[in-house]
Amino acid sequence: MKNRPPAIFVGDALGLDFLNSIATPVDTTIDWIDDGGGLLAWLEQAELVPPDVLGQIRAHALPGELDKVADQAKSLREWFRSFVQKNKGHPLVAEDLGELTPLNRLLDRDEMFSRVVPQNTGGSTPFVLQSVRRWRSPAALLLPIGEALARFVCTEDFSNVKACEGSACTLLFADHTRGHTRRWCSMAICGNRVKQAAHRHRLKARYHVGG
Repeated sequence: MKNRPPAIFVGDALGLDFLNSIATPVDTTIDWIDDGGGLLAWLEQAELVPPDVLGQIRAHALPGELDKVADQAKSLREWFRSFVQKNKGHPLVAEDLGELTPLNRLLDRDEMFSRVVPQNTGGSTPFVLQSVRRWRSPAALLLPIGEALARFVCTEDFSNVKACEGSACTLLFADHTRGHTRRWCSMAICGNRVKQAAHRHRLKARYHVGG
C-alpha cells in the first residue's frame, strides 16, 4: 500500500472533492485513486462506502480487479472535470442534460432497495426505512461516486463553482460564503502562500526604495 497523505476535502461538495482527488497540495502531484488501494482509501475517507463493505470487496476481489475499477474511476473523474470546467461560473440549463448521458448510464447500473430496520434514535416509531445498495462486484464502488456527482449536478448552482486562485493550484470548490467572496481552496493550502508571497514582495519593494 502506498504511503499517501490524507485526502483533501475542501470542495464543500463531494462531487468536487472527487475531482480534487488528484491535486498538487505542495510541490508534487498526488493522485489518491491511482490504484485500487487508493480508491478504497479515498472512498472510506469520503464516507461513501461503509468500511465493512470495503473490507469484503478487498478480500474477494480478483488480482488486478480493483486497479481496473480505479482506472474507470479516473476516467469518470476526468470526464466530469471537463463538464464542470465548461459550465462553472454560470447556471446549468436544460440543454446541458445531453452532456450527462455517461453519468446516467452509470446510475442505471445501481441496485438500491429499501428495507425496514430498527429505529435507534428514539423516534416516535420503532422502525425506520433504510436505503441499501447491493455490492455485487468491485465495479459497484463507482455507484456511490456517480450518485454524489448526480446530487451535485442537481443541487448546486454552478454559478458558485470556482477554481482556486492559487497560481499552481488545480482545486475546485463551491463558494457558499456570504457574498460569494471565497478565493482559495483553503487558507492553509493556498491562502497563506499568497499572503506570504505578497508580504515578501512588499519587503523587497521597501528594501529597494530604501536603498
